[in-house]
Amino acid sequence: MKKIDVLTPIGVIIGFLFVGFAIMTNEGLSGFASFVDPSSFFIVTGGLIAAMLVSFSFKELKHMGGVMREAFRDEDYDIHGLIRTFIKLSEKARREGLLALEAEVEDIEDPFIRKGVLLAVDGIEPDVMTDIMEAEIIALEERHRKGKSLLDKAGEYAPAWGMIGTLIGLVLMLKNLNDPSTLGPNMAIALLTTLYGSLLANLVFIPMASKLAMRTEKEVFMKQIIIEAVVGIQSGQNPRILEEKLKVFMSQDDLMKYEEKELEEATYEA
Repeated sequence: MKKIDVLTPIGVIIGFLFVGFAIMTNEGLSGFASFVDPSSFFIVTGGLIAAMLVSFSFKELKHMGGVMREAFRDEDYDIHGLIRTFIKLSEKARREGLLALEAEVEDIEDPFIRKGVLLAVDGIEPDVMTDIMEAEIIALEERHRKGKSLLDKAGEYAPAWGMIGTLIGLVLMLKNLNDPSTLGPNMAIALLTTLYGSLLANLVFIPMASKLAMRTEKEVFMKQIIIEAVVGIQSGQNPRILEEKLKVFMSQDDLMKYEEKELEEATYEA
């Protein structure tokens, strides 16, 4: 189940707040005006957009908004519930046969689990079933890689265009050394473009790309557990053995919580 990941907006907001606080401690509220320069903003954002248009097709770029939105969402994986689901399916398969699981498929929300159970019911060979499900994981990783590459490239281009803006500002400043009134605006362009580019890269694009990469690893890990469970069910593995096999994938903290919950349920039933 997907939910809002509040850490992403909190992290971005805190980053900008601390930068703003650093400015205020030296200059007060009036100091913010010194850090607002439309020319610097247009150089960085315009150059970034142009570079992205050159690097990617329109079909790929139109997904960038959706990719960034994913950084504000989180998938709530319940590994305890997942294991309990497969133990239940394993027990039913041993009692009534694999075909009895077909009636259980309608109650399964996860399409990957549903697909695996249906493959098991259809009597597909374990090796073939594993290949089919792993092929879906590979396709998922490739889709996520393409989405992440948009943010990676934006993270590379933003500071580069900040440096280009700095060079523009320095050229303008050196060209007009005889006119002191132009030194301040040109120096602002020179420095603020680097600041804008670095902020965009290191507070927005690169952290979001890192979060999406970690989320992909987590999703792939859960799908590997599902494959192991489905193969175990099809091979008629004892539910207790299957449970112990799946518990290997759990971290120490998750394992402790799992055993505590199992103990609570056993106590309640008794």
